[in-house]
Amino acid sequence: MAYWEKIIYQKKEYIVNFERVSAFCSEPNSRVTFWLPDNAIPIVINPQSNQTDYQKILDYTAKVTELSENAYWVKIVYERNEYIINLTCISSFCREPNGRITFWLPDSTIPIIINPASNPESYQKVVDYIEKATGYTM
Repeated sequence: MAYWEKIIYQKKEYIVNFERVSAFCSEPNSRVTFWLPDNAIPIVINPQSNQTDYQKILDYTAKVTELSENAYWVKIVYERNEYIINLTCISSFCREPNGRITFWLPDSTIPIIINPASNPESYQKVVDYIEKATGYTM
């Protein structure tokens, strides 16, 4: 189901289907970044300058991460940022001998590395998704 929102960024209006966004990144300074689907343009929303759109993103990410039927959305803390990632957008996963899983956000060049020891809940959610979506175990 599409979830369209109007976002104002750099004096331009964007209408974005959040269901097609592969990831949202919350930084320690409270900025939220997401990448427009299919073109990798980063949109950076700062709560001090754009509280309305910032709240739209927070509401959406809270909704998708709290609902059990949205098992494909996972919250991962990586390099001091919190990522909320739509796993259905990920096209490849790599498991290293030490158990870490790496995947790349499709609309950016950012690799995400998840460790079973430091982030066991999110790691298990990724493993479960891989098994359910692909039929392969990691």
